[in-house]
Amino acid sequence: MRVILAEDSVLLREGLSRLLVEEGHEVVDAVGDGAALLDAVAVHTPDVVVADVRMPPHHTDEGLRAALEIRRRWPGIGVLVLSQYVEKRYAADLLAADGGGIGYLLKDRVAQVEEFLDALGRVGGGGAAFDPEVVRQLVARTTHTDPVSRLTDREREVLDQMAQGHTNASIAGHLHISQSAVEKHVNAIFDKLELARTGGYSRRVLAVLRYLES
Repeated sequence: MRVILAEDSVLLREGLSRLLVEEGHEVVDAVGDGAALLDAVAVHTPDVVVADVRMPPHHTDEGLRAALEIRRRWPGIGVLVLSQYVEKRYAADLLAADGGGIGYLLKDRVAQVEEFLDALGRVGGGGAAFDPEVVRQLVARTTHTDPVSRLTDREREVLDQMAQGHTNASIAGHLHISQSAVEKHVNAIFDKLELARTGGYSRRVLAVLRYLES
């Protein structure tokens, strides 16, 4: 894949660049701020962008705003955001963006090379990859009156895996159940969350959004 890196830490940027090249990817540019990221994307049109949330000049949400702008202007480009902390609103904003090819990982996850590369591959392939810790913190506010509270423990496990971006086949492997069982759980989730089959909307995305906002 053709990748652009956006990270203000030179050490991390160079380390990621070297890792990706060693894994057979092409790093077409590596920049240190959000404005430079948008310029680089306009020039190179990569397959995936890997961007830190906080970058110069203010180290607040420059990288995230650039990532959302990329999703708006170039929806076919995958965006994998890295953050030191769980930024709940940012994760919800990314998930709410149209289409696939989105991911949100905590920087600690980058040290787990296989997990990072797996997330990059999923995002580059049009899927999603959300850090399990991000998902756990986003769902910590669930109340008894929320529709999510109607789910069984197994259904919540399936929905948790969906929120991380896993396909039904991948969920079956992680939970050691059959794919048909996963499909039954997914349909039960849709029913309990009252998500009718409606043209133009992905019930899977709506279920995850309901989960993250609960």
